[in-house]
Amino acid sequence: MRLLPGTLRGRVTLVAAVGATGVLVICLIVLFVTLNQQLWSALDAGLRSRAGDLSASVRAGDLAELSGDPIAQLYAPDGRLLSGSVSVRGRLLAPSEVRQVRGTVLTTRSVTLGSGVGRAPVRLMSQRVMPDGRVLTVGVSAEPVHAARDRLALVLFVAAPPLIGLLALAAWTVVRTALRPVAALTREASEISSLEAERRLPEAPGDDEIARLARTLNDMLARLQVAAARERAFVDDASHELRTPIAILRGELELALGAGGAEHEVRHSLLAALGEADRLSRLAEDLLLLARARAGSLIVRIEPVDLLDLAAAEAGRLGSLYMLRTEVSGDPVVADADPDRLRQVLANLVANSASAGARTVRVEVRDGREHITLQVADDGPGFPSGLLTAAFARFTRGDDARTRSASGAGLGLSIVHAVVAAHRGTVSARNGEPLGGAVVTARLPRD
Repeated sequence: MRLLPGTLRGRVTLVAAVGATGVLVICLIVLFVTLNQQLWSALDAGLRSRAGDLSASVRAGDLAELSGDPIAQLYAPDGRLLSGSVSVRGRLLAPSEVRQVRGTVLTTRSVTLGSGVGRAPVRLMSQRVMPDGRVLTVGVSAEPVHAARDRLALVLFVAAPPLIGLLALAAWTVVRTALRPVAALTREASEISSLEAERRLPEAPGDDEIARLARTLNDMLARLQVAAARERAFVDDASHELRTPIAILRGELELALGAGGAEHEVRHSLLAALGEADRLSRLAEDLLLLARARAGSLIVRIEPVDLLDLAAAEAGRLGSLYMLRTEVSGDPVVADADPDRLRQVLANLVANSASAGARTVRVEVRDGREHITLQVADDGPGFPSGLLTAAFARFTRGDDARTRSASGAGLGLSIVHAVVAAHRGTVSARNGEPLGGAVVTARLPRD
């Protein structure tokens, strides 16, 4: 069974009502106690005044005023009753109580009074009359105080529930007014669809929590719009890259089927089709790698790797493949990394240099205090000026890269970035020294 309301408005209202009820109850209790003390203080003040007058009469030997007082008695030091009011039946204090009086003693008890009154609550003040040490006890009826206290308790008990209800209603109204912009944001957000990526939520005026929430949600929508635009561009670019080799593959196969008995033509067409099939396979693997990196599931198998030896071996192989002059230098350093992924990084960077027209590629390995640096530089034309900021984006190539003669699909540097990021490293691109062309620097953490 749910004890709390299901809505935030209901829960906040309940908490506010409970808190206000607690504060109200405490205030009413403090008010009751304070007024009760004030009533008793006023009663005691009257008793002190009467006791002072009667003490002066007793010291003067005038006991007639004592006999005419409504409630008063005089006791000897040993507890014997010497004189008292004719309206009081019996003793106000027992002998043992008389002997225990030191200074001024205030008590409240039920006393039997004459004239048909019967027993009634009485406030008593007892004090010794010097110099003989007799004890004078003066009393006053406590019924007015009890009656006033009971009426006050009744008034507070009757007034408390309406006050609590008003406080709960006020809390509900305040919370409803405060959360009205949130309800508007909720309705507006529920109406935004993927076809209205540019639509934004209404921003509340001011700089309170609701206004900041609206601005934060609009910023999130803007980021989602940019991400959706990038994904659409990715799908468009992938479709473009896949369309070309598929068309070529289909054309070569149709040519092979129509070649009839010309064996060399059939062989040529099948070899061309095989090349395009390999290109499709590489593109599919690259797209899968990027998808895994984006999902955070790109697996790197960490083991000790001599980076200088790996760079020298891979540079020699790639130089022969792309007809490039390769140079390898740096510090012999062993890093914890995935050797296959690092070979993939070097292969993509060298292939990128070869496609740009470079003739020399220099690979440099440096051992730093916090990072191990792997730098690949070439003597080609470098990155276009407008491409440096987006060099590692997917399907990013130069303006003439989408011609038929362009090699690659614009995924090489994206894969480099994904692999280095999977090693918890960073990668950057620039133009210039040491060979005057493109320079790509990967930094891997030492641990």
